[in-house]
Amino acid sequence: MASNEKILVGKIVAPQGVRGEVRVQTYTHNATDLKKLKLYSDKLIGGAFHFVRQLNPKSTVIIAKIDGVNDRNAAELLRNVELFINRADLPDLKDGEYYQADLIGMKVIRDGIMLGVVDNVQNYGGGDILELDNGDMVSFVGADVDLKNKIIRF
Repeated sequence: MASNEKILVGKIVAPQGVRGEVRVQTYTHNATDLKKLKLYSDKLIGGAFHFVRQLNPKSTVIIAKIDGVNDRNAAELLRNVELFINRADLPDLKDGEYYQADLIGMKVIRDGIMLGVVDNVQNYGGGDILELDNGDMVSFVGADVDLKNKIIRF
């Protein structure tokens, strides 16, 4: 799958218990979205991922079971494994809506001056931050996104 066709939706962050379950940090709108998504990873065989439960109603972490992983030691080997979905599996958006992945590669312009090109989108709890190709980080608050011309203006 080409990198522009896969969307990062979660990452296995730790084992959970002694029976091989894992904790997954989700990057979706709702943590429970992973129940219905077809996930891909270099370390998982198709259909191997099974949603078990959300830690609590407000948590972005879920518990999952991976086929063939039956103890804590095996679960530990999956730490930091990233989970993706195929871009084609995402629902269609309404006009004016976009996915964060759509921002990657867009030019960022403030007051007519180009600041850089979006390499990544981060969120440390205070809102989305655009990580630029030159290492700068810019708050996404107040941005105007022009999808057609691939430009973000402030």
